[in-house]
Amino acid sequence: MDQKYGSPGSPSREDFEERTQAYMIAELVKDARIKADMTQEQLANRLNVKRTYISKIERAVSDVRISTLRKIVEEGLGGKLHISVEL
Repeated sequence: MDQKYGSPGSPSREDFEERTQAYMIAELVKDARIKADMTQEQLANRLNVKRTYISKIERAVSDVRISTLRKIVEEGLGGKLHISVEL
C-alpha cells in the first residue's frame, strides 16, 4: 500500500485517505437511501435540493459538511446520525 499510495503522513497518502473517507460516507448515504426505499429524486425533494446534489454526494464528488449529512440522514431519511471519535 505504501508503494502505491505513499508512506503514512505523506501528502499522497493523506489525499488517498481523505478520498477513502469521502467514499465511505458516500456509500453509507447511498445504502441508507436504498434501505429507506427512496430514489435520489425523492430524497432531494424531501430536502429541497436538486437530485444532482444527492448524486454528487453519493459519488463522493462533493465534500459533505456534518450539518448537511445530519440533514440528509435525519430529515431526509428519518434516521439518526451518530458520530464517534477514536483516539
